Amino acid sequence: MAASRGRAAAVERQLITVTFAGYNRDWADWIGKQLERRGHEVVYHRWDVPSESTIEEELGNLLLAGGQVVLILSGWFFQLGPRKPDEWSRALREFVAPNVDRFAAVSVDSASLPSAATVLRPAELWGMGADEAERRLLKRLQQPVVEIADRRDWFDMRFPEDEPDVWGGVPRRNVRFTGREDVLAGIYSEFQQAPRGAAVCTLFGMSGVGKTQIAAEYIYRFQAAYDVVWWVPADQRGTLRQRLAELASALGIDTGPAYGERIRAVRDALRRGHPYSRWLLVLDSADEPDLIADLLPSGTGHVLITSQNREWTEYNTARIEIPVYARQESVAFIRRRAPRLDEASANRLAGALEDLPLLLDQTAGWLNDSTMSVEEYVELLESGSDVEVGLRVAADFPMTFQTAWSILLNRLRETVPESVDLLRLCVFFAPGTIPVGLLRDASLQDWPEKLKDLMNNPLRWNAAVKKLVQYSVVQTESHGTTGYESSVGTELLHMHRMVHQTVRDGMAEMDRKEFSRVVQGVLASADPGGPDLPDNWPRYAEIAPHLKAANVLESRDPAIQRLVLRCLQYMYYSGEYQAGLTLSERALEAWKVSLGETHQNVYDVLLSRGNLLRETGKYREAASIERAAYEQLRADRGSRDLDTLAAASGLAASLGYLAEYEEALELRQTVFDGRRDLLGALDPRTLNAQHNLGVSLQFLGRYEEALDTYRSTRDGRREALGARNYLTAYTETHYAKLLRLLGRYQEALSIQEGSVQGLRGGLGQDRKYTLRAEYNLAMCHYRLGDRHKGREALAETLERAERVLGEGHDVTMMMAAVYACVEREDGTLDRAREISESVMRAYTSVLGSDHPYTVGAKSNHGLLLRAAGEREQSQHLLEEALMDMTVAVGPDHPWTLGTALNVTASRSLAGDSEAAAELSADTARRSAAALSDTHPLTLSCRVALAADLRDLHKNQEAEETERQALAALADTLGRDHVHTLSARARTRPFWDFEPHFP
Repeated sequence: MAASRGRAAAVERQLITVTFAGYNRDWADWIGKQLERRGHEVVYHRWDVPSESTIEEELGNLLLAGGQVVLILSGWFFQLGPRKPDEWSRALREFVAPNVDRFAAVSVDSASLPSAATVLRPAELWGMGADEAERRLLKRLQQPVVEIADRRDWFDMRFPEDEPDVWGGVPRRNVRFTGREDVLAGIYSEFQQAPRGAAVCTLFGMSGVGKTQIAAEYIYRFQAAYDVVWWVPADQRGTLRQRLAELASALGIDTGPAYGERIRAVRDALRRGHPYSRWLLVLDSADEPDLIADLLPSGTGHVLITSQNREWTEYNTARIEIPVYARQESVAFIRRRAPRLDEASANRLAGALEDLPLLLDQTAGWLNDSTMSVEEYVELLESGSDVEVGLRVAADFPMTFQTAWSILLNRLRETVPESVDLLRLCVFFAPGTIPVGLLRDASLQDWPEKLKDLMNNPLRWNAAVKKLVQYSVVQTESHGTTGYESSVGTELLHMHRMVHQTVRDGMAEMDRKEFSRVVQGVLASADPGGPDLPDNWPRYAEIAPHLKAANVLESRDPAIQRLVLRCLQYMYYSGEYQAGLTLSERALEAWKVSLGETHQNVYDVLLSRGNLLRETGKYREAASIERAAYEQLRADRGSRDLDTLAAASGLAASLGYLAEYEEALELRQTVFDGRRDLLGALDPRTLNAQHNLGVSLQFLGRYEEALDTYRSTRDGRREALGARNYLTAYTETHYAKLLRLLGRYQEALSIQEGSVQGLRGGLGQDRKYTLRAEYNLAMCHYRLGDRHKGREALAETLERAERVLGEGHDVTMMMAAVYACVEREDGTLDRAREISESVMRAYTSVLGSDHPYTVGAKSNHGLLLRAAGEREQSQHLLEEALMDMTVAVGPDHPWTLGTALNVTASRSLAGDSEAAAELSADTARRSAAALSDTHPLTLSCRVALAADLRDLHKNQEAEETERQALAALADTLGRDHVHTLSARARTRPFWDFEPHFP
């Protein structure tokens, strides 16, 4: 800092009035803070001379308070009222000059000031750093230029010339913004008074009332209070997700490419306030709260929403209703927009247009360029003689808008006809942001000549855009974000919903078809292909919001239909499930009528919809539509058709989630046999079917068969795809898990270490497949006896899964179920209980109470209750789990055998040694038959049996059973393995249920 160091010199406490135009509120706050921290009393006064008062009277009122008056001068300050230059010159000469000792002034922008303002000797604060501006301010006020020693309490106010560290998507400032001071103050007050984590404020009101402009003005006035300002168009969930995902890199958060992961990382960072605690997120045009409320962040910052939907009040947000302008605001705005109009004319026009800001902006803009008087315009407006025939307006728009818009449209057609063509082209994109880059990248071959001329002639294009901007029909934006940018630059147009709907409704049917066909072609030509590749997701996120507006589902063009199918795939791969379900529903409804229910596109949509439903946990609904598609395809094309087999594969996946394991296996065998016959054994689709066959065998507890199937698939993928391909590594993960489930822990660890490296290199560490491999690696360490390493690795992988996939994802739930058991073994019973109860609730809610996962989670919870000393409740839960698991998967499934092992301990603890021994002996026999004589579960059953025999005083039989089991454990796991040591110490064995990953 330029000022000297040390403690501030003692200064006399003064009263200082800081007077500012609302536009310069940020400067007023900063200047006031500099004065307050030096001990002065500061009074803030917003300057806006009422029409019935004079400048001299208002300046005189400022002096009544006593003390010094600081005037923050800018071009805006002298425009308020509005007041003419000669009024200001007179006031400065005749009133300020005689009282100049009471006034001080600073200049905060480069606007030319009235020549008479030199009497104020304003200090220029703009265009320099904070330290120099502070020095100049203090010098002008004749204050000691000494730095305050302790500045810790003053870091909440940024110098107005310094932008927030993170700034994205914010519209340009509207230099004609007028009034709304009470609203802006209300927003500020709501945020300051809100409890931490609940600072959400919704601006709502009718179209055209200025909600978006108010939100933008709030940002510019109060940006000094924030380190992060991020603007998000929220009319489409997909766009909202894209912009939130882009915020991750802007915040410096290191994540993988998946949208879900990046969004969760952003929300977590905002919640924790790290790396920035002072943030503002604006959700503009968020008219469907039920679709996006789950994405709202909480934490240390603020969320500002603009919406027409009053339902936001049900989502714990403060509500501020935005009315039309007050009449004095309307008059002031009109006179600034159209300087040729006097106050009476402005008042007449405001009344005719019902004080609606959007109408005032558009009408005053073109009236200022016109020779038409306000009286003539109002007469034309009232008579409706210039209304375009057939023009309609939505029910929620003011009726005045219909006539006023029609007049403006006719003027545009007369002056710059190209602007009307551009306008009509834009309305076949969604309202809001129009991606001009897509237009310029498109092939013009099939375009109408008038549109070709518009696109090929930069002069015509610029003239059309300029005229639309001039009359506030559209706005231009510079979309400078850290995210994806169009290859042709960052120019964007923004169209208000009122304009969009009115123009579209007023078009003839022939024109609608022509313009929609053009935009459909634009979207299709922008299709990057590869919807499964994260690098292409930003482009699809740019395209997808406009599909509905472009009427793509009406097109018979194969390229357009292919785009729809690829967008569905993008929504599936990127985690945009709800948007995908909505699009698939609309596509099915349209294409079944236009293409027929047996068209290939309809089947493709059905299969995509099944995938989307499955990812959202709607397994029964997914299975229902997949079964219908499969049966129809089989009837029409036969069981050996590739599309029939694809439908069968999707149905098998859903049935697997529903624990219909036998039918899933049958279908997967059919798919594998069919693809092998049609495509060959090494086709990727055949290998995928073979892998899935192994999954079904694994779920049925047929571990040796599953192991052989995975081994064969791995070898085939190595030959067809290469040893380093991620699909090869993915099968190796399943192969390693089966080795672990069979008790071959060291082999499993060796293979899993290699496949983890392959998946990390091929996909990145935070993809679903990689997380499964990391989990299995942690479990390999844990089962080998390295409990600490396994526990730490599992905790870290679970944390990443929660962040990347979400807490409700099936992979996350699988990890959580096992981690609860690990925490129980570590003695952290409260934490284990919290996780265990959460897992049980989730599985019951999604899968039902009789699903094997729910039953297995119940068995695990029974062990937890036993560890907590709740033996009676534990035995009841374990006995119930055994019955339910037997019904769910049969008596010889490893899950049932493990559950039975736990019940033997409960019966033993309850003193029922006979029942315990009977169940132990039966379980040991079944386990040996289902797994092997030397499988760890079989040996655990024999250790338990020995204990039960000992309780029955059958000591000789008990000793022999124990000796054989201990010898086998030493041979199988090693003499120093934790299970061997535990058995040798005669600690009762148990079994933890572990869900399988598909």
